[in-house]
Amino acid sequence: MKTRPLIPLLPPVLLAVWLLLNDSLAPGQIALGVVFASLVTWAVARLRPLPAWPRKLYLVFGLSLRVLVDIVRSNIGVGRVILGASRRQPLVGFMQIPLDMRDPHGLAMLALIVTGTPGTVWSGHDPEKNILTLHVLDLQDEAAWIHIIKHRYERPLMEIFE
Repeated sequence: MKTRPLIPLLPPVLLAVWLLLNDSLAPGQIALGVVFASLVTWAVARLRPLPAWPRKLYLVFGLSLRVLVDIVRSNIGVGRVILGASRRQPLVGFMQIPLDMRDPHGLAMLALIVTGTPGTVWSGHDPEKNILTLHVLDLQDEAAWIHIIKHRYERPLMEIFE
């Protein structure tokens, strides 16, 4: 069984966002922020049957930096394809990637990363076989894509969520 952290993250984050949006540290705003954060946390908890308790949060920073760099590189690559800077025709295609990760929160994060990166779209997931179907704008080397997904994204997400 996964252990819970000492302090849930949602209420303090909501309170901080409330105070930043209101640009005030007045006692009334703090009280309203606490009420707001408490009500939203209570409402959201009823919608989530399986709470997420990530481990090794320090890995999130490295993964975030890696994803940011990959998004910038993908934007440049997709821009070249769209503007015709690359003389060759892109090879658009679907591929299947076997996954080891089973945690639904990790899979959701992987879906966000893949879909948020230009040129790739999470097209489907077979939960029984645990196979990801990925659509790639320029699918030149399928083995390279499998390596990227499994080593750059799936492995750190498994360390964070499993």
